[in-house]
Order: sequence, then structure tokens, then C-alpha cells
Amino acid sequence: MFRATLIALSFACASVATADTRVPQSQAEISLGFAPVVKEASPAVVNIYAKIVRQGRANPFFSDPFFRDFFGGGSAEPRPRVQNSLGSGVILSQDGYVVSNYHVVGTATEIRVVTTDRREYSAQVVLGDKESDIAILRLQEADDLPFLELRDSDQVAVGELALAIGNPFGVGQTVSSGIISGLARTGAATGNARGYFIQTDAAINPGNSGGALIDVNGDLIGINTAILTRSGGSNGIGFAIPANLVAEFLRQAQEGNDHFVSPWAGMAGQHMSADIAESLGLVIPLGVVISDLHPLSPLADAGLRVGDVVTHVDGDEVNSPAEMKFRMSVAGVGGTSVLTRLRGEESSDLEVALVRAPETPSADETTLDDQTVMPGLTVSRVNPAVITRLGLVLSQTGVVVVDADRYGGRSGLRVGDVVNGINGAQIEHPQDIVDALTDPGRRLNFDILRGGRSVSLRFRL
Repeated sequence: MFRATLIALSFACASVATADTRVPQSQAEISLGFAPVVKEASPAVVNIYAKIVRQGRANPFFSDPFFRDFFGGGSAEPRPRVQNSLGSGVILSQDGYVVSNYHVVGTATEIRVVTTDRREYSAQVVLGDKESDIAILRLQEADDLPFLELRDSDQVAVGELALAIGNPFGVGQTVSSGIISGLARTGAATGNARGYFIQTDAAINPGNSGGALIDVNGDLIGINTAILTRSGGSNGIGFAIPANLVAEFLRQAQEGNDHFVSPWAGMAGQHMSADIAESLGLVIPLGVVISDLHPLSPLADAGLRVGDVVTHVDGDEVNSPAEMKFRMSVAGVGGTSVLTRLRGEESSDLEVALVRAPETPSADETTLDDQTVMPGLTVSRVNPAVITRLGLVLSQTGVVVVDADRYGGRSGLRVGDVVNGINGAQIEHPQDIVDALTDPGRRLNFDILRGGRSVSLRFRL
């Protein structure tokens, strides 16, 4: 939509074949700098004010009657507290679809969106995903809004000029310039080991989250989401979620999905290190080594096995599990992807179906009632869909805590805990937990698996 006709300094991007730019024709055009593209693009970048209600901590003194009376009464129950969140967003369509970060609005109870011309809209999250840190909002009673076109982020090149637009520190809409300084950034250095980001040196600060990273044509390259910093401010290394993934989120939101559905690989993999490459007889460390496959994995159906190396997905090189997930997520559920497999010295292409994580066996999700000692506790049988949702290990089986609720949380249970036994009785199905917590006696002993470690919870009722 926003194609600036006067773009200064665009000669720096002339080598990028996909960018529709031209060399400035006069000194007057050069003197304008980035003003024309900012003027066109900035109305599509909004400020977001979100109200988040968080459960406060219980006051331990109020559990004791003496201190409760001494301080004039009070309750040991934790009190909710309201936290205000500030961020940015980008309008993606005329009818009011806006993208921001999940950490800005994902758990908000009230969202207010303000445009550059001071119009205010109420908004609600229609689709969000914590892992990807993306949320799609829908503005209420909005129409004929300015919006940004999504660029094919696979065509972005290191060295391109880029502009970051957002609301850092709440000072108002601000523009900073830089270049694309890296691509396909993954790993703990980005602050999200599962993420896949475009890196820029354009200044990104708190409040910029959810804002736009655009090219010199005003097209959206990515959504600013994180910085690498020791001081809390910008040190010249910022990360943006690629526009291609944003486009898939927008498509699913417009189709009515209330949660993001990404293809299920059913595999665990690891980055190819020099040592692993040497052990496999490879000259150059390249690709992702498959370390585990679920029996229902579509990769296994296609002929891959543990020890194979995946080097490309749909022709794009991959060097980490996060890159594989990104490429398959962009392709979307329902189609196929071509994976290039390296087994020994033989390379071959395999077509893999892009499917949802299967609900096999049935989850049989169960919420305990008042007839048990932990009403509100919700548990489920583990299956691939549950493994994906809770981030469990690929080989996990059994019964897992989906929601600890009030009483389960007080007892020390957490979401993701796999319950192996209660008072010595083996747990294999959610109904087993219902039975074990109905009139269990005066003592409870939970044997659980938490993060790969065995934990025992013991307490009196």
C-alpha cells in the first residue's frame, strides 16, 4: 500500500532485486531523508495500552490469627493487582486487524488502541500464541483504516536499510533507522530459544514491542519483539518476528481460528555441531539432526528416521529445530512440505504432510468437582496435542495437570506436572485421579514428574 515515491538513500538497497526502489533524482529528494516513507507508513502503527490483572501473593502473617488481629483484620487470600502494559501494534487490514506481541496483550483484560490521529478504539485478542509471541487484535467499530503491506520476509537481505516505528518508553511514536544486521536468528541469545527472528541495529527499546520494522518502501518486514541488552536499553541488537509468520497468523485470524494451529512435526532435533558433523562423516556442519521421532510423526510416515539430517525445507536451508518449525508454520496446516534428507552420503527429497498434532489417544480432560479434595484441578491424558500445548517431552505418556486451580496450586502442583501416583496408587487415566482424591484420608502423597525430574509432594489434609 505505502509506496514512497521519494526515497532517499535507497541506493544502499539497489542490490536487492526484490525491492522496488530508485536512486534519488535530486538534492531535494536526498534532503528529505526518510520523511516520505515515514509519513506514509506511520499512520498504520498504533500505541497499545493494556490492563492486566495478576494474582497477588498471599500475606503469610494473615494466616496467623494473632497477626491478623494485631494488624486490624485482613485476609490471607492473595489480592489481585492491576498492571498496565504499554506497547505498539501494526494495522494489517482496513477493517481493523492489528498485530502486536503476545507479551503485551495476550493476557490483558482491557485493551485500548490509539492511532496517530488520536482516535481510540477498544480491541480484543482474537488469536494469540505465547510461544511465537504474536497476538492478532480486532478493533471494534473500525473501518477504512490505513494499513501496511506484508513483504515476503524470505527476500530480505542483510545490509538493507530498515526503520523501526513504535512507542518506546511511552514518549510517543518514534522512528529509528538502521540496517538488517542478521537473519534466521535463533537460540537463547535472542531471549527465546524457540523463536526465529530477523536482527536489526535500528534502536528498539521497551514500548517498541509489537511495533513495525519496515523497509525503504514502507512494507512490513517484521514485528519488533525483543532486544539483547544488559542495561535494559537498546544496545544495537534487536529482533523482529518475520512478516511471513505474521501473514499466517493473520490468515488464520481472518478464517476464525481462536488459537494458532501450526503443523506438527512429531520430532526432536538438535543443531548440527562440528563434532556431530565429523561423527556423521560430513565436511560442513549443516542441517538438523533428528534425535527422536514420535510413532505418529508425519516425518516417520514419509520415511525419515532417527539419525537422519534435514538440511532444507521447501528449498530453504534450516540449521535448527526452530527454523524447521518456522518454515513448516509458514506453509500452514493442510498442505505438504518437501524436506531434503541427508542419510550418510545420500541426499533425497521427501514430501511430508503438514498435519495438526493428533488427539490420539483421547485426552479425556477432566475437571475435579466438590466431591474431591481438590475441586477445580484439571487433568488430561497425554497425547501429541497435549505434548505440543504444554511443551512436554516427545515420549511422555500418562496423566498431566492442565490447570492446578486454587487447591491444586496451594498443594504445590503446577501445569505440566505428570502425575504418576497418589498414595501409592498408580495413575494411568484422569479418572484414576478422581478416584484417588475422593475421600483419600488425612494424608496425600503425590509422585509426579516435573521437567524430567521425579518430585514427591506430601501434606496433611
